Amino acid sequence: MKSVTPAVAMGAALSALCLALWSAAALASPLDYTLPPETAAFLPGPNREVVEGNCAACHSADYISTQPRGERFGRAFWQAEVTKMIKVYGAPIDEADAAKIVAYLAATY
Repeated sequence: MKSVTPAVAMGAALSALCLALWSAAALASPLDYTLPPETAAFLPGPNREVVEGNCAACHSADYISTQPRGERFGRAFWQAEVTKMIKVYGAPIDEADAAKIVAYLAATY
């Protein structure tokens, strides 16, 4: 009888495990759930509709309301946040809307 090397045995075991996991994943049914209604709202302010149309596509108003506040967190802070959303997270916001969003955030939060 021919002996099997440990490496071959390990490879066969890993292949069997991968096949089992793939089979289980293929048979899994998708989850279906309903999110609760949104309770957060953007505060009234200039250009609110632009913010709702752009920012709410990815996160709720709660995200904005949890950002730091105070004198140190003015227009420059919000400009950096909007730039980060565009450049890092890929938010599809054009330049004209970005300026309106910054103006709203700086005036409202």
